[in-house]
Amino acid sequence: MVTLISAGLARLPRVEGVARDGLAGLAGAGVGAGAQFLTVVLVTRGTDRHTAGAFFTATALCLTVAGVLRLDAGNGLVHALAGAAGRDRARSQVRAALVPVAALSVAVGAVLFTCLSDPAFRVLAVALPAVVCADVLVSATRGFGMMLPTLLLDGLLQPIAQFALVALALSCGTRTVPVLVAAWALPYVPVLCLAALWLRGRLPRTPYTEGSARELWRHTWPRSVAAAIQAVFQRLDVMVVAALAGPAEAAVYTAATRFKVVGQLVNRGLAQAAQPRLVEALATGNLGRARALYQSATTWLVALTWPLWLGYALCAPWLLGLLGEGYAPGAAVALVLAVTMMLAGACGMVDVVLTAAGHTRSSLVNLLAAIAVTTACGVLLTPVYGAAGAALAWAAGTLVKNLLPLWQIHRRLGLRPFGVHSLGALRPWRTR
Repeated sequence: MVTLISAGLARLPRVEGVARDGLAGLAGAGVGAGAQFLTVVLVTRGTDRHTAGAFFTATALCLTVAGVLRLDAGNGLVHALAGAAGRDRARSQVRAALVPVAALSVAVGAVLFTCLSDPAFRVLAVALPAVVCADVLVSATRGFGMMLPTLLLDGLLQPIAQFALVALALSCGTRTVPVLVAAWALPYVPVLCLAALWLRGRLPRTPYTEGSARELWRHTWPRSVAAAIQAVFQRLDVMVVAALAGPAEAAVYTAATRFKVVGQLVNRGLAQAAQPRLVEALATGNLGRARALYQSATTWLVALTWPLWLGYALCAPWLLGLLGEGYAPGAAVALVLAVTMMLAGACGMVDVVLTAAGHTRSSLVNLLAAIAVTTACGVLLTPVYGAAGAALAWAAGTLVKNLLPLWQIHRRLGLRPFGVHSLGALRPWRTR
């Protein structure tokens, strides 16, 4: 499979670099998805449903707050550093992105630590600046056209360390939520430090360039709002279930939907490899190359994830039974998840294409529509149908989130997820 992907991507015109970087992203996605899924298995089998639900709710809330506080500075840096001109001012751009994000996350963490009494949430408040800044610095490394730091730090070190530390805590007989969330949060510290060291050796030693912050945030601010809404959208379902149906039902829902991280991480791995090249292609008006990137990535996303979703839909009752007693009702949630993720995968990385083309305001409107649909459906369906109702609400929002940008990039750029380059991506044996 690795050889097929590499050859299939490499034969497309002027997309050779995506083959190597796409493989790196996919490798990290696979390992990260496996480690995250095993962490869920550990927690569900090692604790009762109430404790598991509290753990999942706390970590979901932490990641949601972190997603808001990042202000999408990481993607802003990828956009700013993708060209040669951006590299000359890289130190100024990184500083312009990191300083406000770090200051905001420290301030919010301090307020949360002071105001919250729950020990688990106080632990996560202390870890919040590391969770926020680690992602920004790892993203900055991709602005230099390098996927290796993302693969090693975000794809391997973080999820594997989280799994190992949670397993260690459970093996020592510690089943309290504060200890478990501390084990989950600790790996962000070495990821932050190692990404900072990697950047320190590669940033040019140039003085701060006036106007760098203004230039960076002029492009990034609309996306900052969209990224905040995206962060809420990604984990709103878990928090809605916990609030309306209780922690035990949230544990069932999280266990049944955790497998969606596979598709999300595969999509993320391909998007991370293609994003700098999409920015370059669309900035120079090279729609042919942008079309090749989009269609080849969509083809491989479908080829890699559809068999997984079909298998998950069929095997969900058995797989959920492995998590322990009380998780079998999640089979209906798994079916909704599988169908929705297959439809989303067929749309490809539509939001990445839309924002790479500079339509950040449209991306914001799309996310607002998606979160409105998810919230409205969740409030109506979750109290009646529990986890299954929350899954239907999430599915409705996800379809809105993918179909709106799909229509927009077709209308504005003439791009479709499948076309002449789809066959090329799946025929690696043909002569280039």
